[in-house]
Amino acid sequence: MASAAQGRRAGPAVRDHLLALAAAQPDPRARLNLVREYVQAHALASLQTAGAFAALAFQGGTALRFLYGLRRFSEDLDFSLEKPAAWAGLADLMRAAGRDFERSGYALEVSVQATGTVHNAQAKFPGLLRDVGLTTDPRQKLVVRLDVDTRPPAGAVTEQRLVTRHFPIVFRAHDLASCMAGKLHALFARGHAKGRDVYDLGWFLTHPQRPEPNLALLGNAWRQTHADACRIDPGAWRSALIERLLAFDWPAIVRDVEPFLEDARDIRLLDRHLLVSELRRMDSPRRS
Repeated sequence: MASAAQGRRAGPAVRDHLLALAAAQPDPRARLNLVREYVQAHALASLQTAGAFAALAFQGGTALRFLYGLRRFSEDLDFSLEKPAAWAGLADLMRAAGRDFERSGYALEVSVQATGTVHNAQAKFPGLLRDVGLTTDPRQKLVVRLDVDTRPPAGAVTEQRLVTRHFPIVFRAHDLASCMAGKLHALFARGHAKGRDVYDLGWFLTHPQRPEPNLALLGNAWRQTHADACRIDPGAWRSALIERLLAFDWPAIVRDVEPFLEDARDIRLLDRHLLVSELRRMDSPRRS
């Protein structure tokens, strides 16, 4: 059988490979996650070919999954604009990616919103959900969203990474400490808590190589979104996060993340007492 990389060069064989993967997955929820992730990987490979990572760095939940092994799926692709001089705009990138998808046999509808601080695009795939057996309604469309923060807070540490997830892709991406600073800021700044952010926190707290979050980045992000001064040091962010966790609607947290789990047993990470206990343990003296 041809590899995914060979399939991509073979045009429509890329889409055929996806249909074969989907047909082999009997569980509808797992199939949807697989299909969405395959399309995300194709989008990232197309953006790489179009030169996106000369300007952008990959961040957020999908970056944590692709680069660091996060055990949940994601809906969006998130980027920060790190090199404005190399930035031609999201519309140009999406046109290039769209041509690549069309050569690979997909029907595609793209919309771009390039105003404000966060530019976003939506790629809609008519007929794909029907073709992979997830609906009989041809009007239902798989949607992949891309967000670019054009004024990201300073302080992120980026690295070059080569990853093969359906396609070989070379990224500029935020390192793990910077990705987690972004997740912590989301937990503080969102008007409503997202279970996916809380799950990612639990994953991070149990990660064997858990670094301290990038506190310079977290502090700069806080100052972008909050008028009040806040001391950003290890003890302060952990105490503030414990207060947030204790106030969350935990049944809603669980409902939000359940459809995206790679392994349903990982719902155990969505335990308020476990997370609070682990945060408090981080303040205890380290054992030698």
